[in-house]
Amino acid sequence: MTERLQTLSGLAPTAKLPAYDRSQLKSGILHLGPGAFFRAHFAPFTDGALTAAGGDWGIEVASLRTPDVADNLSAQDGLYTTLIRDTSGTTAEVIGSILKAHVAPRDPAGLLGRLEDPAIRIVSMTVTEKAYGFDPATGGLDLKHPDIVADLANRHAPRGVIGYLVEGLARRRQKGIAPFTPLSCDNLPSNGAVLKRLVLEFTSRIDADLHRWIEANVPFPSTMVDRITPASTDATYADAARLTGRTDMAAIETEPFTQWVIEDHFANGRPAWEKVRGALMVEDVSAYEKMKLRMLNGAHSLLAYLGYIGGYEFIRDVMDDAALAALAYRHMHAAARTLDPVPGINLDDYANELIARFANKAIAHRTYQIAMDGTQKLPQRLLEPACEALAHGDRAETYAIAVAAWMRYAIGEHGNGERYELRDPRAAEIEALIADVPRTGPAISAALFTLPGLFPKTLTEHRAWAQDVSDKLEILIQDDRLPLF
Repeated sequence: MTERLQTLSGLAPTAKLPAYDRSQLKSGILHLGPGAFFRAHFAPFTDGALTAAGGDWGIEVASLRTPDVADNLSAQDGLYTTLIRDTSGTTAEVIGSILKAHVAPRDPAGLLGRLEDPAIRIVSMTVTEKAYGFDPATGGLDLKHPDIVADLANRHAPRGVIGYLVEGLARRRQKGIAPFTPLSCDNLPSNGAVLKRLVLEFTSRIDADLHRWIEANVPFPSTMVDRITPASTDATYADAARLTGRTDMAAIETEPFTQWVIEDHFANGRPAWEKVRGALMVEDVSAYEKMKLRMLNGAHSLLAYLGYIGGYEFIRDVMDDAALAALAYRHMHAAARTLDPVPGINLDDYANELIARFANKAIAHRTYQIAMDGTQKLPQRLLEPACEALAHGDRAETYAIAVAAWMRYAIGEHGNGERYELRDPRAAEIEALIADVPRTGPAISAALFTLPGLFPKTLTEHRAWAQDVSDKLEILIQDDRLPLF
């Protein structure tokens, strides 16, 4: 076994190294949730900004749950490898912007100390949609979410992301320290606005003065992030070792494409992200965000559900099926018809680019991974645009296919009777709804349409569209070979 990646000295010449002096970095960002997407997206963009313009924008990371990634980064002095894969081969970039890693459950006081340090001017996060503690039905605070319940009961010893943000800001206000900028990078529509609403609803229940101070002084910029990032595998670690000459247990892999659109509203400065290819600082991110959610994420979900129930392990394999690839392309154009013009973007070109990215043979993005957390993802990716399409006289057929595919996936059983885990925060509700229901399209769709807070009445009361979902679900239940649509 090769030596562990712990220093930039002596690495293989095939590895691209940071072009700035790490020893001069100081912490300016605290990032919550150092998962694969953060390592494939946020940290490389910050590396590029440090190379282009310097600054005190080193990153500290903190895991609010499992310690594995933070421990691996700590063991490697924050260094890790990003593998960029396409059909021409794989390149390796060693990222140096991470200075320290924390594990919140081990030392919550230590994390709170970092949140109140004036050197930390941005607190960014990639904690997944379900960690925010919001109610999809209202868009507001979910008062039944375990973290929200715990943090409202004991605000000074938080365990969830909203609780930590609020307590950190409260300590700064109490000590007269300028606020940090909370920066959500999760795939939530209007993620900054959602985060602001949750923080303000939380503070309205515990401290009216803090509530007013945050509302007046703390910006919550929204972002749109895009880079396909599969889960790391043994092949990831093997290629990282081959290309760097070191063992790297924090290595990740991703595609060449990367895009980050950021609302330029910050309380106390930011890195020069605009100097990095793929980053765009804007006044309002909503048009770009809607484009990505509906065209990319919606098609991705469609392919994931159809692909997984059809026996395809990876999205690239699904794209080898000409009919499914054509369906994805058709759905992208249906989604494009629900969009207003997006500055600087040709939507036809964007759709073609997405098809090429999905078909990238070097990216092994599992259908099962994309299919998880469907109840969190469906509203913004598929259900909202379906409502708009129907309102404009469109049949919304590809949306019916996608919803039928999710319902077939939600049954939790392959055609041969083999069960699989339904990885969704509402899995227990789904299973209870369909436990005693006949395995038919009409029965399953009728049951799942009643899942509280998920399907708008615009869809469930549209008889033709609901019938289309039922009919397509029946086809999928009867034929696991994925009949052509």
